[in-house]
Amino acid sequence: MTESFFTLGHTDPSCRARTGILRLPHGTVRTPVFMPVGTNGTVKALTPDDLRAIGFEIILSNTYHLYLRPGTEVIAKAGGLHDFMHWQGNILTDSGGFQIFSLGPLRKIQDEGVTFRSHIDGSRHILSPEKVVEIQTLLNSDIQMQLDLCSPWETGYKAADKAVKITAQWLERSVQTWKAYRQTGYKGSLFAIVQGNFYKDLRRQSAELAVQADTPGIAIGGLSVGEPPEVFAEYAAYTADLLPLEKPRYVMGIGTPQYILGSIEQGIDMFDCVLPTRTARIGHVFTRGGMIPLKKSKHQFDFAPIDEECGCKVCRNYSRAYLRHLFKTQEILWAMLSSYHNLYFLHDLVKQARQAIEEDRFLSFKEAFLQRYTENKQGE
Repeated sequence: MTESFFTLGHTDPSCRARTGILRLPHGTVRTPVFMPVGTNGTVKALTPDDLRAIGFEIILSNTYHLYLRPGTEVIAKAGGLHDFMHWQGNILTDSGGFQIFSLGPLRKIQDEGVTFRSHIDGSRHILSPEKVVEIQTLLNSDIQMQLDLCSPWETGYKAADKAVKITAQWLERSVQTWKAYRQTGYKGSLFAIVQGNFYKDLRRQSAELAVQADTPGIAIGGLSVGEPPEVFAEYAAYTADLLPLEKPRYVMGIGTPQYILGSIEQGIDMFDCVLPTRTARIGHVFTRGGMIPLKKSKHQFDFAPIDEECGCKVCRNYSRAYLRHLFKTQEILWAMLSSYHNLYFLHDLVKQARQAIEEDRFLSFKEAFLQRYTENKQGE
């Protein structure tokens, strides 16, 4: 099954950057791929038609949030998440493990699973590895993630080791449950998650267990949790090197050009982040000269587009001055247009990266893009 699930394309001879094709129930996905985050079954301020127009083939939604509201009963009765949200592209759902991890005192972790109180109404819930697979199957996820235990930056060795052991136990149970649902006609795939915090022996141990589970893909977890950028880069590269070439690799929660291009260089195929839409809503937009705050007064009479080289509908039709006006007057259209632009920008960046890999020039592309992006301080 895994051979048809992912086909490795071309690898740039100067590094580990590679292209590939994911074959999923709702169509193929070209990799490397950036996935917009639609936590509650919607990518904030964008319609499914917007996402299709940009060219996205897969988005991400959140199991924890959808389980709490509107609830799996509602989504199952609607025919699954795709029909419920009118998105017929692919959907990856995360397990909710990171959200539960962030609840702190509202949750209790045991071998059996996680007991937590809802951040919405304080109601008590129990999520086990089996329950999380069941929920994602009811959502009809094209890719679902195992329930894992993430640990923050600067976690001690003993606690990180415990998290690896619990994640491995939960993986075994997740795989068994997922395989049972596959027998009933469910077509979605399961990804294992590597933990280990920032201890290389634990990373290796967790990676070996994930590989042994033989899931169609593997995620590199426990990164982008507060560590410095150079530590992220070191551990992303180290972990990716432990994973089989023939399976897709996914790093969760990265959304800047620096992190995305650095991860592609290490042979990582998939990534997601809320950053492009979250920063858009507070007045920041991507340009090839860096991210700029359009809310600044310097843009009041600036009738140029956000980015002269961008082909998105926002840059073709609206000026910085107008967009700043929308932000200052808190018009809803601001969030719609700025979010569209930011997602288009990252989608186009990854598309250009794929082309550079195919043409054996990824490293020169990355260097040129980041030199311009980081040295031209438009935002200052």
